[in-house]
Amino acid sequence: MKAMIFAAGRGERMRPLTDTCPKPLLKVRGRPLIVWHILNLVRAGITDLVINHAHLGQLIEQALGDGSQFGASIKYSPEAQALETAGAIAQARHLLGQEPFLAISGDIYCPYFDFEQVKDVLVDKDVLGQPYPPDKRDVAWLYLVKNPWHHPQGDFGLTLYTVTNEGSPLWTFGNIGVYRPEMFDAIAPGTRAQLGTLIRQQAARGLVGGEIYAGDWTNVGTKEQLSQLNGGIKE
Repeated sequence: MKAMIFAAGRGERMRPLTDTCPKPLLKVRGRPLIVWHILNLVRAGITDLVINHAHLGQLIEQALGDGSQFGASIKYSPEAQALETAGAIAQARHLLGQEPFLAISGDIYCPYFDFEQVKDVLVDKDVLGQPYPPDKRDVAWLYLVKNPWHHPQGDFGLTLYTVTNEGSPLWTFGNIGVYRPEMFDAIAPGTRAQLGTLIRQQAARGLVGGEIYAGDWTNVGTKEQLSQLNGGIKE
């Protein structure tokens, strides 16, 4: 399995820190946010990585190189201007292959997430070993988290491992997901497009699975959150 880490965001709310440092390179407890992901992915045997970048992207490449220092192989997908999440995947399709891949935001902190669990979530066979027809199989699998203070309304419902656009309770999408490449067929490379829109379209068809992740997880969006994490204060 390959993995893509989103690292193109400008990080406006983190300025002035992000004026000179890409947000994914900001350090939490002595380690850049994106490096936490890389090490955890490698630990799970996911070593073929794709990283997109735009703002200060050359600093990301300088810091991470070809990935060999971490035991990984990193390829980069540069964007002149950030293409949003779905647009980033469409731009990097030639690097991601034809099999389901993992995608994760480079600015979340989830140090204990076990990426081993993502490898078989989009299996093509039912309990009897029969292949699902393409129009009946899940095209995405999401990890949902408890709604953080800054996003109390949540994003998706969950019923028997099926993600829904409505329901109670609603959970927040944790920006960790596994996707089939064909989900992005309609997006031309270089086009800006949001992943959330695609997910909602497929969820309406009943083709998005998911589960709850209850471990430590923080979407590091402000200087205050970064300071709290580095001070050992729990969100």
